[in-house]
Amino acid sequence: MRADRLLTIMILLQNRGKMTAKELADELEVSDRTILRDMDALSTAGIPIVSERGKDGGWRLVDNFRSQLSGLNTDNMKSLFLFPSGNVLEDLGLNRGALDTRQKLLAAIPGTYRDEAEAIWERIHIDSSTWRASKENLDALKTVQQAVWESKKLTILYEQAGGEQNERVVEPLGLVAKGNTWYLVAIRDTEFRNYRVSRIHNAIVHNETFIRPANFILAAYWEQSKEEFIQRLPAYDVQVEIHPSVMKRLYFTSKFVQVIKKKSSNPDQWIEATLRFNAEQEAVEFIVGFGNKMKVIAPKELKSKVVSLANSVIDFYKE
Repeated sequence: MRADRLLTIMILLQNRGKMTAKELADELEVSDRTILRDMDALSTAGIPIVSERGKDGGWRLVDNFRSQLSGLNTDNMKSLFLFPSGNVLEDLGLNRGALDTRQKLLAAIPGTYRDEAEAIWERIHIDSSTWRASKENLDALKTVQQAVWESKKLTILYEQAGGEQNERVVEPLGLVAKGNTWYLVAIRDTEFRNYRVSRIHNAIVHNETFIRPANFILAAYWEQSKEEFIQRLPAYDVQVEIHPSVMKRLYFTSKFVQVIKKKSSNPDQWIEATLRFNAEQEAVEFIVGFGNKMKVIAPKELKSKVVSLANSVIDFYKE
């Protein structure tokens, strides 16, 4: 891709100081004419690059710009070589070029940083997938991604959580990968909205473009959106006593419950705790799953519902 090549040219010139068009062409396996077009593109983009004629001539970055690039420290270099999870790149169709990009960057950086970069690859691997295989339907992701890149309006057929499907026109601003789940952040009717990509059953890219909000930062918006979502979640608190033998299991299943507080004076005694659920029925089903290892203290009305569900299970297996 041309963007990768332009970045590599900048890094090569930063590292080696001055290179001829032929040297760059040989390094990047393209023609001299392609390099000249790339230099025009870099100059147009505002990169201070100059050409020197003569026997010792070549292309170079102006000194003060090289100095700014040289300001990278070890931590900067480490973060540069921390690539995203492979499944994320695969979903976006970028996994094939990832290794090649790493090797090009590695060859271009100064030798003092090369060992640090190789150590990062050998010692840190980012896996954002979950233990369970993803069942997300990502048929629309490629089309949505195109609309995001090109800032073009998008018509989507979207399925609500309840199963109802509606067609809507949105202005796609970005994509967010949260675990195995992809979300589209877009503007609809002047408001920011989040759409789960797996619920988009059809997507059509318009020819019409739109203007992105000038101060919109995707990462900052997403963090704020997450916080607001958590605050809007309903809360149902339950006071319980938990047998110490199942305490670890409680944390393992923390996806369904939040431990607000716990109290235990002796590790061999039952543990007093306050658990937060989203709804009463969710609490009933969760507590019954722990059998005689979890006892409801309050609210009182929850006790009878736990007993009722437990009895219904017994009656079911008596038949």
